[in-house]
Amino acid sequence: MNTLLKTNYNFPGQTDVYHGKVRDVYSIGNDTLVMIATDRISAFDVVLPKGIPYKGQVLNQIASKFLDATADIVPNWKQASPDPMVTVGTRCEPFKVEMVIRGYITGSAWREYKSGARILCGLPLPDGMRENQKFDTPLITPTTKADEGHDENISREEIIGQGLVSEEDYKQLEKYTYALFQRGTKMAAKKGLILVDTKYEFGKKDGIIYLIDEIHTPDSSRYFYSEGYQERFEKGEEQKQLSKEFVRKWLIENGFQGKEGQQVPEMTDDYCNSVSERYIELYEKIVGEPFVKAEAKELEARIERNVKKYLQTSC
Repeated sequence: MNTLLKTNYNFPGQTDVYHGKVRDVYSIGNDTLVMIATDRISAFDVVLPKGIPYKGQVLNQIASKFLDATADIVPNWKQASPDPMVTVGTRCEPFKVEMVIRGYITGSAWREYKSGARILCGLPLPDGMRENQKFDTPLITPTTKADEGHDENISREEIIGQGLVSEEDYKQLEKYTYALFQRGTKMAAKKGLILVDTKYEFGKKDGIIYLIDEIHTPDSSRYFYSEGYQERFEKGEEQKQLSKEFVRKWLIENGFQGKEGQQVPEMTDDYCNSVSERYIELYEKIVGEPFVKAEAKELEARIERNVKKYLQTSC
């Protein structure tokens, strides 16, 4: 398997580099970022030891398409995508929170609810809810944005009270979050999918709020298949879904939740390829067109060549 697990480039005009859990971000001058979506995969805030073939390409191309499809709602950071695994865009000052929005109670929210919690990010939850049940109105449940370790749930009041985001800016972030989720929900429905929950990240430049990072990818979002949802829900069965949650469930079943002393289970080539197939399936389902695998023999050289060519002609 030829996967991109790490990068170490020196691009023209490069001033800094940040290696995240999945993305490597290179600063060019003061105003431009080169974001490379690697094939790394993380779960429970832990980067797993093996990469997933074509995952970076899937994430980058889905995000790129959705950034283009929502640019009328909110300005976004994207300028170009010179390589299947790369987006080049405007550098913004990120807000220190992630805007998570949930249309259904599932995943970590359900795990908390099942354990007895009835308050989520300052929002009251009714008794008697069932896993994968739809909320009457989508809930915004923000988290802190941690450079290392776990993101933590936080309420609207705490965000404003701690000065993480001004009240004026936070109101605008809420408006953008609801509007983006509504657009994503409609686009998913046309493809027979339910956008269950997702997260958005925003930044600011010259007084303007921008949507940054990725949007509506399987790493940042959860999708159910529309067909059969109600029947499965009524029977209490697991939903057929396309998201990274299946990786989390596999890890939980094999005794790993990112806690101290726990070991990541063996990731065989067959398992990594099966995860790759799920990512490609989501791409084809949500985008509505066949996934074209880019040449992967010399990933590092291909990316360097394409990025340098773009920077030479555009910056």
